[in-house]
Amino acid sequence: MNKRVITYPLWGIMLMVLTITVCGSCRKEKTEDTTLLSREEQRLAEMERIDSTLIWIFPHAKEMTGWMADSLARWEERLDALSAEAWVLVDDSTGLVISEKNAHQRMYMASITKMMTCLLALERGRMDDSIQITEDVCTTRDARVKVGDGYTVGNLIREMMLMSDNVAAQALAKHIGGDTLTFYQMMNEKAAYLGMKGTHFANPNGMPNDSNYSTASDLLRLSRYCMDDSAFAAIVGTASEDIPLLDGRHFPCQNTNALLENYQGCIGIKTGFTRQAGNCLASAATRNGVTLYLVLLKSKSHMSRFVESATLLDYGFQVMQAYRQHRG
Repeated sequence: MNKRVITYPLWGIMLMVLTITVCGSCRKEKTEDTTLLSREEQRLAEMERIDSTLIWIFPHAKEMTGWMADSLARWEERLDALSAEAWVLVDDSTGLVISEKNAHQRMYMASITKMMTCLLALERGRMDDSIQITEDVCTTRDARVKVGDGYTVGNLIREMMLMSDNVAAQALAKHIGGDTLTFYQMMNEKAAYLGMKGTHFANPNGMPNDSNYSTASDLLRLSRYCMDDSAFAAIVGTASEDIPLLDGRHFPCQNTNALLENYQGCIGIKTGFTRQAGNCLASAATRNGVTLYLVLLKSKSHMSRFVESATLLDYGFQVMQAYRQHRG
């Protein structure tokens, strides 16, 4: 049975501001302490910044009357109608959880897996190294890359992320890890380092495997950490690109994330689909200085993952706009 969708209504902003004010001195201390941290420590601290206080302090809608109750009811109806089985929506600067559903439930993640593959390839690979696509990494038939194709590591990473290419992920895993099993171990070590306690990786591309799973909450942690890498952010924020092969050919690549072209302020990050996982999307968007991160899992269709993500992001921006206005 699905858990109740938890959202934070616009009428609750004043209560949120009061809570933030009461805790202000504590938060100020944390901000000052981070100036003494290394860049990596700051990056981890930013990823860890999650504030779920609002889950417990907001009253139920039935206790409200007038336009506030009506506004909440309309949003609750829209969010309750979403087909996705799990999601979590967070404001990046404050860490405030704006909406969540089954955020800690174990789910399959499909090609969102490739975020970890990309991260490790960027961290451990040499971007100018060459990779030849060999038969042993061609484990699926739907890949764009073919046996005998040659790429630089950097360009194969871009092809993998834009086209969600499963064979490219296998080739990168073999190249970076020496063999794919070693790379899977590297993925799980990184997940442990990031505190992704509900996650286990069993392949680099998210193909169906009962041992390749995560949670919306864990994938949000990964999303925020990855997007703090400028190279990663540049790749997943690219809507289309002609990617060169070593033999001089160029392949036009269109990003599978339709929100990059259809949602104002979208800056990434990764789609996913298998029959096992359903339609998934990790996304991020920035408007007027507010950046939101969203992970949405097992939506009913190819298009619904984009429409439902846009609905949640719209809701998040409304909440944060009201929050900033009342905060002054």
